[in-house]
Amino acid sequence: MTDANARRRIIGGSFGNFVEMYDFFVYGFSVPILASHFFPAGDSAAGLLSTFAVYAAAFLMRPVGGIVFGRLGDRLGRVRMMVVTVVTMGACTMLIGLVPTYQHIGIAATVLLVAARLGQGLSMGGETSGAYSFLLESAPEGKRARWLGYGAAMAFLPAAVVGMFIVGLRSAMGDDAFQEWGWRIPFLLGGLLGLIGLLLRARLTDPEEFVEARKAEHVKDPLRAVFRTQRRSMLNAGFLSSVNGLVTYALNGYLYTYLITVVGLGQIPALLVTSAGIAGGAILYPVTGALADHYGRKPLLIAGTLWTAAGIYPAFALASSGSVAAAFGTAFILMIGTALTTTPQFAVQAELFPTSMRYSGHAIATNLGNALFGGTVALVSGVLVSATGSAVAPAFYIMGVSIFALVVVLFTPETKDFDLRHARTRPPAVRQETRVAEEPAAS
Repeated sequence: MTDANARRRIIGGSFGNFVEMYDFFVYGFSVPILASHFFPAGDSAAGLLSTFAVYAAAFLMRPVGGIVFGRLGDRLGRVRMMVVTVVTMGACTMLIGLVPTYQHIGIAATVLLVAARLGQGLSMGGETSGAYSFLLESAPEGKRARWLGYGAAMAFLPAAVVGMFIVGLRSAMGDDAFQEWGWRIPFLLGGLLGLIGLLLRARLTDPEEFVEARKAEHVKDPLRAVFRTQRRSMLNAGFLSSVNGLVTYALNGYLYTYLITVVGLGQIPALLVTSAGIAGGAILYPVTGALADHYGRKPLLIAGTLWTAAGIYPAFALASSGSVAAAFGTAFILMIGTALTTTPQFAVQAELFPTSMRYSGHAIATNLGNALFGGTVALVSGVLVSATGSAVAPAFYIMGVSIFALVVVLFTPETKDFDLRHARTRPPAVRQETRVAEEPAAS
């Protein structure tokens, strides 16, 4: 593979992750404004909760997207589905930026917002698994985790980019203009990013590894096959989401709110602290990927879970002191935890499945695992703070899950040298029996 071809495959595979997460974060940072424009006026609290409910609805669609796009991606190809997911996400995001408000078209505005958000969730459910399958199968031998690190970096950078972009817009045009119409600009830009993603991916071809596996394996129904033959790998991959799920979502999704509502920092300092932590972690993902390729996935996963278990209480204790410097210390601790675990975890989760059903197995397991472990951190942490009155209460929850994650890692096979075609997680006789069972009967 030439250097130019390698760059094209890395950029094309990774850029969709940037688009998908950009679009998701734009909605998250725009919740208060969307509540005022797409729900009846008069009860701001109800409007805010309704907008959060629409936000959550997209996460419920992610497993559905994983099933739909996973099955099609294993049957029709990685690139086709990657094109569909990036276009769908861009179109749904642009739709939000174009829809008239509730004051103009009434309940139809709310319905269109919900429809666009569900489309985003459906797309997100297929994008990550498709991109990581494509990168893994395209990577040269010995560089699989590093290539996944590039994809992971592009998935997490948008959190920092979106926050700073919105702050810049508000500063440039003023809060009144941004509240009135300027909020639409980031959504419209999401549509443009989707178009760029389409252009980048239209030039790609499916990895040779996948093309050869599809010809050789003859798996008619990957979804059925993965439930029948890969239940252990699905369970393992789903539970592996606990390894970095909580620490990553604590940094990306909860820290900003925590610093404002519990610690009492201003919005700008809280945004700067969170953005710095996320950006720092993203920069380190290819580095930890290279380390995982050299030393193995498990050493980094063990180090990351131990770091999180030991460091999470000091992290929240620092944050609760109320100073900006202490908040940066908190972000640093969380950043190291997510940097050590993210890329190795993504590599193991993809390498556990054979090529012919990797997209399906990865999409179903990781979407359900992320919903269970990552999607609960903000809710559970908020409840713990409210119930105990302690600003460090979330640390004990994350610490407990980290210990569980360590057990999961210890029982997870080292996948660094796995053969992608068959994912050697079962005895050879069982693999052979499975492949024969999947071949069509002779006519």
